[in-house]
Amino acid sequence: MLRISLAAERLWTLWGFPISNALLTTWIVMAVLIVFGVAATRKMSMIPGNVQLVAEMIVGGLYDFFNSIAGSFVGQFFPIIGSLFIYILLANWIGLLPGVGTIGFYRALEQGTSPEFIPLFRGSMSDLNTTIALALVSVVAMQYYGFKNLGAHYGKRFINFKDPIMSFVGILEIISDLSKVISFAFRLFGNIFAGEVLLAVMAFLMPFIVPLPFLFMELFVGLIQALVFSMLTTAFFTIAVSHEE
Repeated sequence: MLRISLAAERLWTLWGFPISNALLTTWIVMAVLIVFGVAATRKMSMIPGNVQLVAEMIVGGLYDFFNSIAGSFVGQFFPIIGSLFIYILLANWIGLLPGVGTIGFYRALEQGTSPEFIPLFRGSMSDLNTTIALALVSVVAMQYYGFKNLGAHYGKRFINFKDPIMSFVGILEIISDLSKVISFAFRLFGNIFAGEVLLAVMAFLMPFIVPLPFLFMELFVGLIQALVFSMLTTAFFTIAVSHEE
């Protein structure tokens, strides 16, 4: 029987902290990135090996792309926006691998109820907790770069007692930045979760051949969502550091 859960399922508890299937997948994504990063930088040379060459192509291509948006500030922003793009893209694609959402075990969620299937793995971005965390990182980093580059002048964007109109505008700016957290989180979560639901439904109704076009479409959607998140973050960073009163 097809079962779709909006929230990530808890697998077990570690030192009092619940470990969900989405968190387990997140750890796998992190492990893949760490292993790849160590392999690419362990023996760096002027004549790169295969792994170093792939890493240089990825980093160089992303740097040139974000340079067209951030301009002279790309050196400051790239470590975080490049990391966001690579992490979100890999997490989206790993969430589409065979076994994610299908390998698991049966467990009674409540006493007296029949056991239900609990997937061992779940796409990281289909958990709202993950997307909210990424959104908070993005918005907090925006404030950091704003104060770092503009100092106290950046604070006038939010608080300005000298002009009643600008004081009201400052309140709107605060609301705007808070709404970015919601916008970032729900856009990414909604698109990825909807895609996984679509694949699950198609695989349940017609397990062979038919889900393949939808799988390729979700690969493209995963790329687009990573691109949108990182591009919007770059744009907001650039606006923050170039803010004029």
